[in-house]
Amino acid sequence: MILRLLQNRVRSPQSLTDGKRPQYPGDSAVELTLEILEKITAGAQVKSLNVRLWNGTNWPDQTPKPATLVLNRPGSLREMLAGGSEIAVAEAYIREAFDVEGDMVAAFELADILAAQTGAWTRTLSIAGMLRRLPNFKERNSPEQTRAARLNGTKNSPDRDRKAIRFHYDVSNDFYALWLDPRMVYSCAYFENPGAGLEEAQLRKLDLICRKLDLRPGERLLDIGCGWGGLLIHAATHYGVNADGITLSEKQLDWARRLIEENRLQDRVTVRLADYRELKAEEVYDKAVSVGMVEHVGRKNLRVYFQQVSGLLKPGGLFLNHGIGRGPVPWANEDEGFINRYVFPDTDLPPIATMLEAAAGTGLEIRDVESLREHYALTLRHWVRRLEARHAEALREVDEATYRIWRLYMAGSAHNFDLGSLSVYQTLLAKLTPGGKSQAPLTREKWYCGGIPQS
Repeated sequence: MILRLLQNRVRSPQSLTDGKRPQYPGDSAVELTLEILEKITAGAQVKSLNVRLWNGTNWPDQTPKPATLVLNRPGSLREMLAGGSEIAVAEAYIREAFDVEGDMVAAFELADILAAQTGAWTRTLSIAGMLRRLPNFKERNSPEQTRAARLNGTKNSPDRDRKAIRFHYDVSNDFYALWLDPRMVYSCAYFENPGAGLEEAQLRKLDLICRKLDLRPGERLLDIGCGWGGLLIHAATHYGVNADGITLSEKQLDWARRLIEENRLQDRVTVRLADYRELKAEEVYDKAVSVGMVEHVGRKNLRVYFQQVSGLLKPGGLFLNHGIGRGPVPWANEDEGFINRYVFPDTDLPPIATMLEAAAGTGLEIRDVESLREHYALTLRHWVRRLEARHAEALREVDEATYRIWRLYMAGSAHNFDLGSLSVYQTLLAKLTPGGKSQAPLTREKWYCGGIPQS
């Protein structure tokens, strides 16, 4: 993810960087930093990014560009790169070794440049030695040391899943409200065009889900991982369903229940704290939906997940599963990478084929699969800009380190959706009747035509 390729270019065996190192008599940290920048880009033209050093020196020039990488101290490049891991770059940003001014997503062009460079082994060794000549910044109690997730227990067990979900979602409702849309929808929006606003695009997404499920008045809908309740409210208000939602986040639960009361839907909408594995077979639903939850299931539990949903659906019922998965472009997601350590502990993003294989044989028929990859890249850009615009307000809810973690993870995710290493899929599945029938429509016509309900 974040500058992963940059890390790989400077990594070398410990034995090759210990002992005697090249000397640069008379060279200042400024000159050495500029030389390193030239070597790691191998002469490639950097179109979207400038670098500004702590003393005001610009590289490669002063031409205005979408993003500026600001190195805040003489040892910034060493902090970023000498550790030889994605996490080292992220942690250097968290403790303010560098900043990004302007378009945070554009700053990831540097990783793209490095991907196109093969680089000689001797040059890699040379860069590693040069990094070690830069000052070594030391800081006690650096902020990232207290932000990492430290979960115990069996991975993807109910108890550990509760801890993982609360680590991310219980940060602060008011923090999320600063940059999400008014409905607090924390998943990929659906844009009619690239210039559409976030609020409109999220409303379109909610309505697209309801149309794919062919919701009808009086039906029972289950929302697994209901978040702050936006989809529940929309489905009950505009489609007349009776909706139940489950979440593992207490703060989301409080927010959703308040919304239900404000909309006077207590008789038709409920939300409770529950794991999907805790739902009982006697709780039968006409339709079910899960948006942005399957990423937390873990691939070893995918079959259990789909079997559980199948058991909760009436014959002829429909289930829409909306979740992030690996895209067509290879990406080696590390279990101990930045996102797993600081953002979403225990996240697992299998390719769509793995998810579909797990669903097969659970009594669910795969009816439709749609990728919304470009839509998630647009959504994340909106979130990043909205968060940046309310930086000062965010610091009244969280500290600077948390703000930086969220900015970095959302910008990096947008970059990966752009590249195709990540995608997001809506999969419609049907539970057939004993006679082989389903409620799935014959065509997709109603999904994509007509306007969207107004609030």
